[in-house]
Amino acid sequence: MPENLLKWYVESGADEAIGDVPINRYTESTSADTPPQTSAPTPRPSLDTLPVGDVSGKARRLAAACTTLDQLKSALEGFDGCGLKATAKSLVFADGNPHATVMLVGEAPGAEEDRQGLPFVGSSGQLLDKMLAAIGLDRESVYIANILPWRPPGNRKPTTEETLTCLPFIERHIELVAPNLLMLLGGTSAGTLLNTTEGITRLRGKWQSYQAGDRQIDTLPTYHPAYLLRQPAQKRDAWRDLLSLRARMNADETQAKVP
Repeated sequence: MPENLLKWYVESGADEAIGDVPINRYTESTSADTPPQTSAPTPRPSLDTLPVGDVSGKARRLAAACTTLDQLKSALEGFDGCGLKATAKSLVFADGNPHATVMLVGEAPGAEEDRQGLPFVGSSGQLLDKMLAAIGLDRESVYIANILPWRPPGNRKPTTEETLTCLPFIERHIELVAPNLLMLLGGTSAGTLLNTTEGITRLRGKWQSYQAGDRQIDTLPTYHPAYLLRQPAQKRDAWRDLLSLRARMNADETQAKVP
């Protein structure tokens, strides 16, 4: 497949292949008696069972030692174990209300986020603001962070090594904020925190449980706003996800008022 066509598919949000090998129907009859040579797909190792190298081990120790968000931010500022830091202009830590009951976790900063040092301030951030406003929320009523705090060059997809290196920091970030609800924006965020290889098209709209320390947090994956800008037809499903989030918030608020 031409590289530019593959790139177009990826940018359009495709995360699953229907077939890896083209089928020649003319030769199919002559090879019908030959058992097909297949190999089982290599499963992604569990994040919990991966060997911890020096860099990721240091990241986990640094993150675990932090008891406040300020300490966590300082730890990231002093951490040199991820190569993205060298190419990024800014550390993009978080935005919003750290005492909010809802935390949104995206994938990685873009160009505008890198310039301003805040998550979701570019065109996708403007759409996110509109999405939140549609269910009566804003940046003062939610808390926003990313899996990676540094922008990958050219907005490329982060590598597995980069993601695993930064994972202890976002895990600790969630523990310290201790939200009642999590919304994961995009496939990288959902796949990383839920430790799954399923694509976002299958994950979105389905409530799951995320383990944060000794707490279980109700978690809802949905599409990333950047994907919705490229595929506006998917906004209908994203709207359903937002309504589901609002309904869960309302239920939690009602339960909290019960004596």
